[in-house]
Amino acid sequence: MLTKLFGFDPKNTTVRTEIIAGLTTFLTMAYILAVNPAILSDVGMDKGALFTTTALISAIATLLMAVIAKLPFALAPGMGLNAFFAYTICLAMGYSWQFALTAVFLEGVIFILLTVTNLREMIVYCLSDSIKNAISVGIGMFIAYIGLQNAGIIVGNNATQVTLGDIGAATPILAIAGTIITAVLLVKNIKGALLIGILLITIIGIPCGITTMQGVISTPPSIEPIFCKIEWSNIFTTDMLLVVCTLLFLDLFDTMGTLIGVCNKANIYTPDGKIPRLKQAFLVDALATTLGAVMGTSTVTTFAESATGVSEGGRSGLTAFVTAMCFLVALVFAPLFLSIPSAATAPVLILVGVMMMGSVTKIDFTNFADAVPAFICIIFMPLSYSISNGILFGHLAFVAINLCSGNHKRVTTGMIVLAIIFLLRFLL
Repeated sequence: MLTKLFGFDPKNTTVRTEIIAGLTTFLTMAYILAVNPAILSDVGMDKGALFTTTALISAIATLLMAVIAKLPFALAPGMGLNAFFAYTICLAMGYSWQFALTAVFLEGVIFILLTVTNLREMIVYCLSDSIKNAISVGIGMFIAYIGLQNAGIIVGNNATQVTLGDIGAATPILAIAGTIITAVLLVKNIKGALLIGILLITIIGIPCGITTMQGVISTPPSIEPIFCKIEWSNIFTTDMLLVVCTLLFLDLFDTMGTLIGVCNKANIYTPDGKIPRLKQAFLVDALATTLGAVMGTSTVTTFAESATGVSEGGRSGLTAFVTAMCFLVALVFAPLFLSIPSAATAPVLILVGVMMMGSVTKIDFTNFADAVPAFICIIFMPLSYSISNGILFGHLAFVAINLCSGNHKRVTTGMIVLAIIFLLRFLL
């Protein structure tokens, strides 16, 4: 039954491993339950309704990933994409949140069409091997950077952009201790090391005043204030076209990068070197974005934090199923889950960054036609705070360097077309 439903293979994993992997993935991305409502409520959306919608769409989308694609990936309203929704489309450009939801809905519909016609898969295989390997490394650095920021170890600075935080404060100290403790558990090959690390630091944080218990059970608020608020009258406007195109680029390469990076980490490939059920994974992503807009939230995407579950041994849709169930449980036990401090999840993100660096050995750094584009892809992800930017600049560098060096045979027609589209995205 597990094999039929979730693609579970007892030769590669165990039920216990998949459960631990699912719990670990959920705990490292549970922050979205608090952060997504906080960001989107800044444009006037109901915060309570946003919490319920965030939990529901994350559960539904991740469940679809478990059953349809049978991959150990979790989905939720994407970080960065929600900020673009609120602070760029609504606050900077001056559109209503209903207009922004309409743009997200249209984006999802277009993605469904692109997936059915196999265009999204074709784009994946237009990327060079060096860029594909660099994506995994870049995402690892990006995830680790987020962990360092969440823990207050790295903070903003007007002069240097980023700098070392107050590591004498309670949260950074606890995060550093958690990183060491969890690393020791990994060295000792303790099963569930990442999950154990999260739970230990959460408990230690109680007497330190870092873990604040705000209750256990609460009733989920209604989603009625934000449900089905699509503005049909604005669908065929020039403004809508501009916003939808921008969202398409952001989400397309964020999702693509995450899938490639996490599959590299899990070594989930078919014998011919392709990602299994990639079309189904893209379809789930597209359906989730469309349904998420109807339910009242920004673009839903595959989370890079899925790598934490993969690092615990998750290899099938059973991991995603467990994560989906956790999101449903969180609807009722929200105060309990939201009590987990960033100091407890930051060490896991940092260590998963370490784990995802392994693909760097697959990059030929003696060949600068591969090394320079790969490096650009890697470094742009954390520094521009965007997976898609890393892929775009890395691919442009690969095409430009190889064409100018006379290595025309390494550059396919598909790569050139993709590079032209990338250029138009920045120019327009």
